[in-house]
Amino acid sequence: MRDEFPVLDTLAYLNAGTDGPLAARAAHAAEQELGRELRDGRWQAHFERRSQLRESLRSAYASALGAEAQDVALTTSTTEGIAHVLAGLQLGPGDEILTSDEEHPGLIGALSAARELRGVSVRAVPLPDLADAVGARTRLVACCHVGWASGLLAPAALAELDVPVLLDGAQGVGAVPVDVRALGCHAYAGAGQKWLCGPDGTGMLWVSPELRERLAVTRRGYENLADPDQGLDAHVHEDARRFNTPSLSAEALACALAAFDVLESAGWQAVHEHARTLAARLAHMLAQAGREVAPRADTTLVSFASPDPQAERELLAARGVVVRSIPQRPWLRASVGAWNDERDLQRLVEALPQ
Repeated sequence: MRDEFPVLDTLAYLNAGTDGPLAARAAHAAEQELGRELRDGRWQAHFERRSQLRESLRSAYASALGAEAQDVALTTSTTEGIAHVLAGLQLGPGDEILTSDEEHPGLIGALSAARELRGVSVRAVPLPDLADAVGARTRLVACCHVGWASGLLAPAALAELDVPVLLDGAQGVGAVPVDVRALGCHAYAGAGQKWLCGPDGTGMLWVSPELRERLAVTRRGYENLADPDQGLDAHVHEDARRFNTPSLSAEALACALAAFDVLESAGWQAVHEHARTLAARLAHMLAQAGREVAPRADTTLVSFASPDPQAERELLAARGVVVRSIPQRPWLRASVGAWNDERDLQRLVEALPQ
């Protein structure tokens, strides 16, 4: 697998929590689609091809979620999927959304809009305490599946709640095993460009059939309509395609599919186990090197203390190691994927200033 990612020839790339490394096979697939469009134009055959790619990617993403394709929509990002759910619930004054104190701006932004535009109350508690914090006014629990800063997991007790649960799966799908039904959530928004190594502008939204019927489809276009030629009488798709993003290019779809195939061909169990084992190994190595490691679960993220995260991030980059600094926290974050190996971990530890 390592040979699939040219960036690893020069860098210890530990930043899939932001954007995964691009596989040569994926880049080639995008180039082929662009070449076809350049050569043949973009008319009927092009749109048929794009439709085929779209349904193939939808099925691929569904398999990564342990879901049926009919319950999955294609989006441009985790953020877009989250916004669909929050807007679709049409909550208002007197309603509460419960969230955690370590959420990504992709979720925080949608929560802010619900509070500012619709008068919804938003309450944040520590991630491990979410299930016990549900109150009489709580209409939705919205939180990360895997914490983007710490790598902690959402509490399993969320599966037992009576209120809907929306999980931000940006650091989940592709990184750790995901079975949306076993998680007990009602909606799961994920990213295509992170742990699935697809292009920017790809993502997914799974919505349970029970919740789907409760969500208003506030944005509608050609992709969302079952009968778009019916004008004002057109109806949205019965399945999750009602939440599809308005447009994804053929080259982006082909790139995402090829990237998915690279990982799937290695076997998802092996992909997940290798990445999580390496992440645990890195946490141990950092602790031995005198760096405090943030509390974490058995995930692919390792955050650790830094006296000056931004400066150290830039220093590490100059030394050929790519990690991320975490805003508002004195941490650097390494994202460990199945494409990494012990050499990348050692390179990170040795590049840290003493």
